[in-house]
Amino acid sequence: MEPLVASPYSSSETPDLQQLFKRQQARSEALRREDAGPRAVRLRKLGEWIEQNRTAIQEALYTDFRKPATETDVTEIWPSQTELKHTLKHLKQWTSIQPVDTPLALMGARGWKQAEPKGVCLIMAPWNYPFYLAIDPLISALAAGNCAIIKPSEMTPSVAALLSRMAREVFDPAEVAVVEGDKEVATKLLKLPFDHIFFTGSPQVGKIVMRAAAEHLTSVTLELGGKSPVIVDETADLRDAAEKIVWGKGINAGQTCVAPDYLLVHEAVQEPLLAEMQAVVQRFYNATGQGVATSDSFARIVNQHHFERVAGMLEDAQQHGATVAMGGHVDARQRFIEPTVLLNPAADSRVMQEEIFGPLLPIRTFRTLMQATDEVNSRPRPLALYVFTQNKENQRYLLRNIPAGGAAVNETILQLAHPELPFGGAGNSGIGRAHGYAGFLAFSNEKSVLKQRTGLTGIKSFYPPYTPKVQRMVGWLLRWL
Repeated sequence: MEPLVASPYSSSETPDLQQLFKRQQARSEALRREDAGPRAVRLRKLGEWIEQNRTAIQEALYTDFRKPATETDVTEIWPSQTELKHTLKHLKQWTSIQPVDTPLALMGARGWKQAEPKGVCLIMAPWNYPFYLAIDPLISALAAGNCAIIKPSEMTPSVAALLSRMAREVFDPAEVAVVEGDKEVATKLLKLPFDHIFFTGSPQVGKIVMRAAAEHLTSVTLELGGKSPVIVDETADLRDAAEKIVWGKGINAGQTCVAPDYLLVHEAVQEPLLAEMQAVVQRFYNATGQGVATSDSFARIVNQHHFERVAGMLEDAQQHGATVAMGGHVDARQRFIEPTVLLNPAADSRVMQEEIFGPLLPIRTFRTLMQATDEVNSRPRPLALYVFTQNKENQRYLLRNIPAGGAAVNETILQLAHPELPFGGAGNSGIGRAHGYAGFLAFSNEKSVLKQRTGLTGIKSFYPPYTPKVQRMVGWLLRWL
């Protein structure tokens, strides 16, 4: 990829991966014995570094794909800080022993759960939110007491180099290290027997990661993607819906795993919704009237390959009969694609078959909720479902009948920012959960412990030999306990 601006950061040399992995294995044994205190110290140091390097983070994101500084603050820095603060607030509670109730049949025993670190973890971060999606799982890994190796995407080299600098300045490499490089480096990393792999990216690469993890029976968290639908019924507040849909699609130029991917709108409100969306795009990205391409609030496609992919989808949609109702302008020199609405694309067109990951929004209409539900459910399960309605029964129907990794009602994107809501996919859109306590558990082995008293216990009544008395007691057990 050719960056829009020359990178001010220099890439570090790839370390000896075997040696680095062994160092972290050795260090992980010491971390296993630590309580919440030292973990909190590491997390605070990370938070301080983020605060002190806000400008550097903004510059790196702008260098890689001209991401606006304010958007970097909102989508990369703020959620990282939110996750840190939430984790520090609850860390002592999460790491403490969690008692559980004991059934009467096990009278005399008591049980509890205690979280223990998995060990050495691999975090494979994507290019679309290259800072936040490296830092967020790192916070969970450190909170759980693990060592971690981060593999950032080679498609965002400035952020990758910045993450390397962060690791060197904040952490002992035996605890946290960043390894830069291309697919070859990623392949070498996947051959190592990590204790957990946290991958964010496409379903296609996710399958490769899962196959590699299977060789070592390594647990995985796969945060993938898919085609996240937006359903707008005839009762929705159209102005409000238009603002939230355009915002959710416009962030990062549509290069977001939970971005609205396609819109299903009740046929009675398609035209007024489209008019509202056109007005919102002008307010958000063309306030000066000089065109969206001149806006300082709209990012660019990350590299030439992805620009050509998204531009090709636009062309394919039109060839399959879709009408460009808004936008449609592209500029290969800037890797710019205007926010574009496509009306009535064919079901077999690429924009309706592939995850778009760009600022194209196909719109199709429906008459009944069953029609909309059937269309969504004809595809693999999405990472996010967005429902815009003021009818509670319609809300219940759609949430109950459409499986998805997560959902938002009368909003887009923000379910990702709620630290108490576990985030993850279903089926093709992912495995496992992240953020908050769910992220802590993803990097932990939740050890179950039963402690029995010595001497007489209830279960001893069922020891052999299996006399008639024992058989009667077993019958009583099955009937009443």
